[in-house]
Amino acid sequence: MELTREEPDRRELGEWLAGAGFEVREVHPLAGDVSPRRYERLTAADGTTTILALYPADHRATCVRFSRSTAILAAAGVPVPRVLAADCERGWMLLQDLGEHTLAERRDRPWRELAAYFENAAALAARIAALPLDTVGDLNPPLDRALMLRELLQTRQLFLEPQGLLPPPIQQTSLDTALEELCGELAADAPVPCHRDYMARNLVPAGAGVVAVLDHQDLRLGPPAYDLASLLNDTLFPPRELERRLVDAAFPTAAGRLRYHRAAAQRTLKAVGTYAAFARRGSARHLPLIAPTLRRFLRHFASVPEGASLAPGFERAWRRVLGQ
Repeated sequence: MELTREEPDRRELGEWLAGAGFEVREVHPLAGDVSPRRYERLTAADGTTTILALYPADHRATCVRFSRSTAILAAAGVPVPRVLAADCERGWMLLQDLGEHTLAERRDRPWRELAAYFENAAALAARIAALPLDTVGDLNPPLDRALMLRELLQTRQLFLEPQGLLPPPIQQTSLDTALEELCGELAADAPVPCHRDYMARNLVPAGAGVVAVLDHQDLRLGPPAYDLASLLNDTLFPPRELERRLVDAAFPTAAGRLRYHRAAAQRTLKAVGTYAAFARRGSARHLPLIAPTLRRFLRHFASVPEGASLAPGFERAWRRVLGQ
């Protein structure tokens, strides 16, 4: 079902924007996923554009977190949209407009061009991970074992079960045990700050081979390889050679690469459930991503001790939805 959106008082909003020094000439609503937030591109008389974010009443705390995460990331040298004005009590935020297209929308470009953006994004992920723990510790609950398992439960309930992809009970128990162990191993590593949803749809080209980072209000502590795993396995999938090069640079040891494969397995299986949830809430445009994302889950699951013996069987059993 499509979400009901709150409509702001346009007269009050116009007065607020004018007080912030922005006289609106045109308003262009922007397409989003299923977030209750709404975005509009505003154009002034001189052609200047900004982005207006509108937060419903029950999401005003997200507005506050976005303001805080903006300040934290900007101070660390991570390019993010500037907050030009904000009234989080009313759910209004005026942001720097970084452009109309995300990195995900450049999927038609050759990888010799896209690689530079991914290299820069990987470097920024490392910069985020190096933030002092106490700067982000109280922003959001940590991405811990319990949360990672709840995410995988959503995939089970919204996709695997409805599609008839769960194995017989004995094998289900083996899968559940493997995923519990995998999430436990991920949570056992000392956590670092992570963006939490660090992927091509939340990155904007901001120059040749340079990206800026969007949608960072979920900044929190999580597994060390989580952001890189998200970057390389969500929406826009880099060639194996580029993936290997970026992973080796970030995690040069065998233990580090195992962390990456575990994080990528959890992230990809979680993403399948997210896409299914989006479709149930009225946004089906990510459904074509399910098959390639599920294939990536199986590849990473086969690369960790918890899943190595199980992945081949699931690859055979899931052939109908894998597009193979």
